[in-house]
Amino acid sequence: MNDTVRAHVEDGVLEVTLDRPKANAIDLATSQELGEVFASFRDDPDQRVAIVRTEGDKFFCAGWDLKAAADGAAVQGAYGVGGFGGLQELPDLNKPVIAAVHGLAMGGGFELALSCDLIYASETTQFGLPEINAGTLADAATIKLPKRMPYHIAMELLLTGRWMPASEAARWGVVNQVLPDEPAVRSRAWETARLLAAGPLLVFAAIKETARVAESLRFQEAIDLVTSSTLPTVATLYDSEDGVEGFKAFTEKRKPVWKGR
Repeated sequence: MNDTVRAHVEDGVLEVTLDRPKANAIDLATSQELGEVFASFRDDPDQRVAIVRTEGDKFFCAGWDLKAAADGAAVQGAYGVGGFGGLQELPDLNKPVIAAVHGLAMGGGFELALSCDLIYASETTQFGLPEINAGTLADAATIKLPKRMPYHIAMELLLTGRWMPASEAARWGVVNQVLPDEPAVRSRAWETARLLAAGPLLVFAAIKETARVAESLRFQEAIDLVTSSTLPTVATLYDSEDGVEGFKAFTEKRKPVWKGR
């Protein structure tokens, strides 16, 4: 691990910090390193929830490192096990990931936040997809945004490249909560992460796999996969100690003790 990508684990929570001045832009090497960090998080049973954040006041992340590309750095190549930014194509990631966003989240930086399950942002945060001005496609955002906010607003962002302030992103449901500043965003992310880390991890896994698989299926097809326990995480949940514990705790009117098995 180097100073560009830092990983800190506490109370079952992994905090990943991208620190790549001036704009926290991501090149191939950084994307590969992020992928390794998130793959390790996925595979480590002691790491239950992840937070993604960046250093600096102006940029959350400027996305792809266009300056490095213009200077001759490799553009084509493997982004790493998780795809660009380490998250958006990481297979079988069934743990919650929280984005703590402060500053400009543009292009791939916006897409990095969209790859997370929850997004907290500061009041001065702005989201944008300027790829249109560079004559290229904001690929992941083009796929995801029209499913997460009104179609016409998503298309406006994609076609014009205009900026969307955090307050508007919250209005459309793209952001969970807007907080005053970066310390407040980070504090809120940690508060939620600790809450989730103490929760039913097997249920979280089943939620994430079900939601991911259902994106490309009709309702009946998706519900059939769930009720038949075809999805691995659902099968594990329904045959687990935690599944029994949840029912017992409810009937005994006490807090459940989750063991993750």
